Amino acid sequence: MVGVWNTLFGYACFMFFAWLFIPLAPDKPAIIASVAYACSAFVNVSVSFLGYKWFVFRTRGNYLLEYLRSFSVYLPTIAISAVAIAPATSLLGRIPPFGRYAPYIAGAALMVVTVVLSFLGHKHVSFRRKPTGRPEN
Repeated sequence: MVGVWNTLFGYACFMFFAWLFIPLAPDKPAIIASVAYACSAFVNVSVSFLGYKWFVFRTRGNYLLEYLRSFSVYLPTIAISAVAIAPATSLLGRIPPFGRYAPYIAGAALMVVTVVLSFLGHKHVSFRRKPTGRPEN
């Protein structure tokens, strides 16, 4: 459920920023999509972090350390997606049925990659648990 929430919230946040910024430079949707993606990412990381911390991995304390780890997990995918969304938007924008919806379609496509990579990163980096020293049964 947390993953679904994070995905829906993250995409809605990206759509909001794209909708907000595109009128500022309507002739440059690829650049605006990149800026919107980067801006929404900072909001999305915070929301995602809390959902994973409280409901999925259920760790206690260590908010700052885990937040920094969480951000470090997201940083590569944020950077890759913020760069990749511009050419994807340009390419999709040349296909007649997509036109003005190209930034939103490119954002959705990149979100699939982000979801998979971020879950794996959180599991092994952000919220990893220290070994208890007890042998596993």
